[in-house]
Amino acid sequence: MIDIHFEEIEVLDLNPEFFVSWLFVVCEEERQELGNLNLIFCSDDYLLQINKKHLNHDYYTDIITFDYTDEVVSGDLFISIDRVRENAKTNSVEFLKELYRVIVHGTLHLLGYADKSASEAALMRQLEDKYLLIVPRETID
Repeated sequence: MIDIHFEEIEVLDLNPEFFVSWLFVVCEEERQELGNLNLIFCSDDYLLQINKKHLNHDYYTDIITFDYTDEVVSGDLFISIDRVRENAKTNSVEFLKELYRVIVHGTLHLLGYADKSASEAALMRQLEDKYLLIVPRETID
């Protein structure tokens, strides 16, 4: 099950069923089972406070992932819509494509992938690109 929440931002028109079907396929491809995910869309300031409180980091980020995976892939993905919009603009991509990239990035962390080293980050980007290909085109264009 996927629940969508909004903190300190305008509510976005997002369909939880879309994320269930897409992320189910991602997890299936990785030979794991999708459990409960919370997608929490928030402001830069909201995510900054979480970053400071839980990770002792004093900087903006686009996503923070809290992993509750036991036997099934579960967790909280806190996503800064402000950062996603800025990243989309900087990278000259559509907002939804960048949003989906960030969501699959967090999901890949829940699946056990890291991105601390250059080689880990390269693999993460390769997997993001792979799983963005299975997003129905009309949701990105």
